[in-house]
Amino acid sequence: MTDHGGSIWTAYGDEGIYGGHPQAAAGLAGWSTEGRAVWTPDGRLPDLPLEGCTAATDGDQVWLVWYSGSRRGGTFLTRITPSSGEVTSWRSPVRNPDGFAVHGSRAVLTRRDHNRRSTEVVHAELVGGAWSVTGRRRIRVPGRVVMRCGQGRDGVLWLRAGDTWCCVEA
Repeated sequence: MTDHGGSIWTAYGDEGIYGGHPQAAAGLAGWSTEGRAVWTPDGRLPDLPLEGCTAATDGDQVWLVWYSGSRRGGTFLTRITPSSGEVTSWRSPVRNPDGFAVHGSRAVLTRRDHNRRSTEVVHAELVGGAWSVTGRRRIRVPGRVVMRCGQGRDGVLWLRAGDTWCCVEA
């Protein structure tokens, strides 16, 4: 995912984490437009990432969604404010989403039905320090939904289904 300034944000899985590159071990990273590492979690996450799920932007904030395989783990939504370095994480209301968009305290997450023409759309709201599901529905889409099919920007989730991009708002 790229932010509004053009920096690149990545959330990746164990192939990257255990691949031997010094930046890869963190599971999440921010890169300049020239490819220089500009952000790493540096111990500011509730657990160690095992898999990156998806990413989104909301204004000047970047959101990375990731999964931890430890006993205390699960799926997390991590908000990064690049200008200040602030990092905040919450448990995700959806396990392993493949699409995510957020705007303020509202979010939309998707969970695909592998190789089918439908996906689950979950709306959530941040209330009292936790994300809560406010609505859930299954939608039919014009093509098969594949892994990592959603890209969120400023509250709009662009979901790739076959050769078509569908728009879902938070």
